[in-house]
Amino acid sequence: MTQQILQINFKFHVSGDAFREAAAPVAEPIAAVPGLLWKVWLLNEADQEAGGIYLFEDDASLAAYLDGEIVAAIVGTPIFSDFDVKQFAVMSDVSEITRAPLSKTVAG
Repeated sequence: MTQQILQINFKFHVSGDAFREAAAPVAEPIAAVPGLLWKVWLLNEADQEAGGIYLFEDDASLAAYLDGEIVAAIVGTPIFSDFDVKQFAVMSDVSEITRAPLSKTVAG
């Protein structure tokens, strides 16, 4: 089982404050996603771009999230566009050397 990173970036077409308001109610359901170890939320107000970096236990949990209701709802929201979705395997050995915050969540 190899942990997986999911990177999602997208454009938003509202103010930064309105984006924060839209994001807040989604945080708890995302936190409850099976297999999700953590998510870092990203925001670039100047370019109206946002996204997240997620760490999943494995490919199956990442795929289930992408195919699930939360992502479908986000993609279907008219204030968001230009989604860029990338998946990566975690290189835990060298990530730990460079102090990635993975020691308690990534098996060596």
